[in-house]
Amino acid sequence: MTITNFSFPTAIKFGAGARKLVAKHLLAQGLKRPLIVTDRALGALPVLAEFQTHLAGLDVAVFSGVFGNPTCSQVMDGAAAYKAHHADCVIGFGGGAALDVAKVVGIAATHEGDILEYVWDHPQVRPIDKPLPYFVALPTTSGTGSEVGRSSVVSENDTHLKRVVFSAKILAACVFADPELTLGLPAAITAATGMDALTHNIESYLSPAYHPLCDGIALEGTRIAAAALLTAVKDPGNLQARSDMMMASMMGAIAFQKDLGAVHSCAHALGAVCDLHHGLANALMIDTVLAWNFETVPAKFDELAHVCGVAGGGKAFVPWLTALKHSVGITGTLAAHGVNSDNIPRLVEIAVNDICHQTNPRPCTAADFERLFQAAM
Repeated sequence: MTITNFSFPTAIKFGAGARKLVAKHLLAQGLKRPLIVTDRALGALPVLAEFQTHLAGLDVAVFSGVFGNPTCSQVMDGAAAYKAHHADCVIGFGGGAALDVAKVVGIAATHEGDILEYVWDHPQVRPIDKPLPYFVALPTTSGTGSEVGRSSVVSENDTHLKRVVFSAKILAACVFADPELTLGLPAAITAATGMDALTHNIESYLSPAYHPLCDGIALEGTRIAAAALLTAVKDPGNLQARSDMMMASMMGAIAFQKDLGAVHSCAHALGAVCDLHHGLANALMIDTVLAWNFETVPAKFDELAHVCGVAGGGKAFVPWLTALKHSVGITGTLAAHGVNSDNIPRLVEIAVNDICHQTNPRPCTAADFERLFQAAM
């Protein structure tokens, strides 16, 4: 019999105003000198300044050097900021990029070598064998669910290939999931990150890996996201819709410990080659890839259609999904978003070497990826 590991360890404080509990929580751990890791855009916005008003009693420094698809050099710069502040803990504040950097700044600050040497498939991967700084996370988008994940995706500085540090040791000690932090998100970001959350839930459920606990979470996460996404985009001040999307985002990230699929392999390639936003890349590929997957697992598509209230069963699910993404403003082909046919050989090369498609319900070869990218052009 195969032994399967199940784990849902992250403590989560969820709800409007959760951000106001961070200072009390850190002080209770005997911590006083946090480094906030955030991205360049958030660092200049009122939402960060407002959060800092709730950190009385702490000596706070801010590293806001995260931008775009985060690179290894950004992690190393964050580690230098941690050391310069003589910090004793890390607060991750932002979307998936900022949180992914925040999760591994502590490794780079306390261990030898470059962060790239800690990615799971490095030929001489270094062990994470020293205590890491205490880490808490506050998501400001509802997409990646990085706040509850045990992986950090960072890109190589030169090639922009996405690499993954994977370890339960980088999980947040506590997540403060406050949907009020997402109220100011522009519609385009709400849509792209929301489609990312939906993709995580759907691909996790479709994965053939054995994980009934994650299957249940993924189906409910899909239902919640499907019901809330359009409202969150069209009525950005709707706190219930924002709360639902934040919950669905976390559920997707918890579920994908079961693994993902070929949509994500395509999106990782598009991020590396064309610097597309990850959620947008998922949205541009998801209906093409899922339509190709349908014949392999039609019963699962029936279940997805059922939880989303889609009439017509599994065959109607992908057309419904296409209509949903159009309704939130995500339209056009890959070409309309700056991808050209000359990119396809490199996209295929990266996608076929990406680990995510190994748990796609339908085996995906280089020729398959080429056809999928061509179909999405």
